[in-house]
Amino acid sequence: MNPASSAYEYEANPDRLRTAPLGASQPLQPSQDIIAYLKEYAREKPEVAALWCFGIGFVLGWKLKPW
Repeated sequence: MNPASSAYEYEANPDRLRTAPLGASQPLQPSQDIIAYLKEYAREKPEVAALWCFGIGFVLGWKLKPW
């Protein structure tokens, strides 16, 4: 990961800048990690992210239609 893209993660989640003392484990935060990854991916490849959103919305709309 290049330094420019990691700056977005630090802006979105400033708690990641804090470091734990040696030997202490940091709690896992998979939902926040996934959201940060998806935001970074959407910034790097907006066309692909838009197509995924359209495709997921199309399938959900088709399967969840009220009639």
